[in-house]
Amino acid sequence: MRGHKHLIACRCVLPQYKSLKDPPVHKFIVFSRINDDDSVIAKYAQCNNCGVIHRIINICTSEIIPGKEHMSSLISIDDVKISIPENIANILEANSVDLPTWEAAQFIIENKMWGDFVILTTETDGAETAGKYIRILGKTLCKVDNFVRSSGVI
Repeated sequence: MRGHKHLIACRCVLPQYKSLKDPPVHKFIVFSRINDDDSVIAKYAQCNNCGVIHRIINICTSEIIPGKEHMSSLISIDDVKISIPENIANILEANSVDLPTWEAAQFIIENKMWGDFVILTTETDGAETAGKYIRILGKTLCKVDNFVRSSGVI
């Protein structure tokens, strides 16, 4: 099993966009678990812009659930936080990371993928992107470090 953060596109219909013939597409990040046969385990996620619920069915692919703007079964940061060791949770919290980043850290810990990391922050300054990440080395062992890379380098 693998995990992957990816973008989902939403046709947000906020009041300021209702008069537009072709409203802008908003993209938000989700974390998905992928089976060994490369199929994505379906889940639900809420657009962080308009609140519409999406059923995630594949990488970068979702179905909007018509008329749904609330589901009590959606996972929250608080739900994930209880399964992450306190020292790692404190670092994630201090950096105000989003739900998909919490889920990625949880996935690394649950699957004992020691040495994997999640990005905590990124900033672009001209031709360079700088950031900070946490490398999870064991159940309660981690290391926070930074990186710098040239723009255009993935």
